[in-house]
Amino acid sequence: MDKSLKEHSALLIIDVQQDFCGPTGLMAHYNADLSMIDGAVDRIELLTDHAHAQRIPVIYVSLVTRPQTDSRAMKAWYARQGMDGEQAVALCRDGSPGAEWYRVKPAAEDYIVEKQRYSAFVATNLELLLQQLQIKRLIVTGVTTECCVDSTVRDGFMKDYEMFVVEDACAAYELEMHAMSIKIIGLNFATIMSTEQVLTSWNGVE
Repeated sequence: MDKSLKEHSALLIIDVQQDFCGPTGLMAHYNADLSMIDGAVDRIELLTDHAHAQRIPVIYVSLVTRPQTDSRAMKAWYARQGMDGEQAVALCRDGSPGAEWYRVKPAAEDYIVEKQRYSAFVATNLELLLQQLQIKRLIVTGVTTECCVDSTVRDGFMKDYEMFVVEDACAAYELEMHAMSIKIIGLNFATIMSTEQVLTSWNGVE
């Protein structure tokens, strides 16, 4: 087992927020299938507990949107799909219940990065934080697999970070979409692992 996951590594938790994951959030309102969410969050909680015990940095990434910084391109893209672009981009509005965490909550020693686009690397302080913490490897969890997880993994890899995706600690609204995204990510950008494999590496078990 690769023991390097304990060295210069951080656990990245992406968008585990009410609008994406909760039964009263906007995605639930849009009738998204949330059946994968709680199982993934169970494993994120387990990984977080072990990361704290091993003194591995934990970084929570959250989408926080505001009308003044909404993406013009995204609004136009939604409009071409026949949707109200202004409404569609209004996920996880700053100060709204939808922007709050779902079942998880950063501990005092954890780090929080706010983003306004899919990727955690776009227009955020994530790289400065990773440099300060001397991080070389990112262990990625969260939602959704094919969108914000995928976008962050691709950008991280292109910025020369070693990327690891915890397959059973990520979720999408379609099982087939999740599986295909994991296949593509594993083919091109990241090492795919299970929660058990990550914990085994952190605990130094052969």
